[in-house]
Amino acid sequence: MNPKARGKQRGIALLVAILLVALGTMLAATIAYENTMTARRGAGTYAFDESLLAQEAAEALAAYGLREVYRADQTHTYAAQGWARPVGPIEVVPGVMLEASLEDMQGRFNLNRLVNQDGSANPTQVQAFQQLLARLGLEPKWAGYAVDWISHNQTPSIPDGAKDSVYMGQNPPYRAPMRYITSASELLALPQFGPDRYAQLAPYVTALPWPAQLNICTASGKVLDAFLGHSEFDSDQLARNREAAPGCFPKISDYQAAFTGTDPKAWTNVQKEIQVNSHYFRLTSFISIGSTEFNLYSLLYQDGQNGGTVRPILRSFTAD
Repeated sequence: MNPKARGKQRGIALLVAILLVALGTMLAATIAYENTMTARRGAGTYAFDESLLAQEAAEALAAYGLREVYRADQTHTYAAQGWARPVGPIEVVPGVMLEASLEDMQGRFNLNRLVNQDGSANPTQVQAFQQLLARLGLEPKWAGYAVDWISHNQTPSIPDGAKDSVYMGQNPPYRAPMRYITSASELLALPQFGPDRYAQLAPYVTALPWPAQLNICTASGKVLDAFLGHSEFDSDQLARNREAAPGCFPKISDYQAAFTGTDPKAWTNVQKEIQVNSHYFRLTSFISIGSTEFNLYSLLYQDGQNGGTVRPILRSFTAD
């Protein structure tokens, strides 16, 4: 055989060997990567399942605490009763840390009370929402938009409001639900409302089943003032007063006194929208498992007709 031909064959054989080694290396790396990712996915799934179990444990703890508070006082709900104190961080099982806190959601403005059950706007709630928006530096017109988003009445509010004719012109087009909402974040669907406005408003509003009323014992100063129509409850002073008070603050009589000098009908109307106890609480659970962290939220309902029994009615991975 020609020596030159033998040299070419050896060169080809070497090239094939190099390619086979490279291919084998690629296959080995791919298999190792897939095995690693499978293990990571398995660990993530296991951690996720553990976090859900830890959330259920937090719900059980919150339910126990709320039932004890209810047995002690069935007529009032206020932070000094102890349910508002955060728990943790505690190790619920080895390697699983839990932090949890409760918030009375009836201390916020309930967007669903903007509309009565017959579909008509609730003028007292609409006026209060306009006041709340103005106190936060937002345009009061969004009250009309929110009413039309919920109300099944096909006629837009005047002067501010929007029905399907507006929403179908959006990109992409959509329709107003015209029903009670399940999350305050639905406000983001209002045309041009935007995340900045929502970030300002979100700490003061909620979406609870109708007809959940405002608990003045836990409401913020801005929400109390929104119904009042003038500035009366400074946030810092309100917090100090509640810390010093032996029970609910302000009491119904205190809040009524703040209406002195206003339209006599104002208190009569507002009185129908407030109460001094609560049935809806949001449990925020922060769970860490190694380097993995979870934020979980549970909306808890306390049944005042069934011995204060507490049950979760909504779970989510975002606050709203």
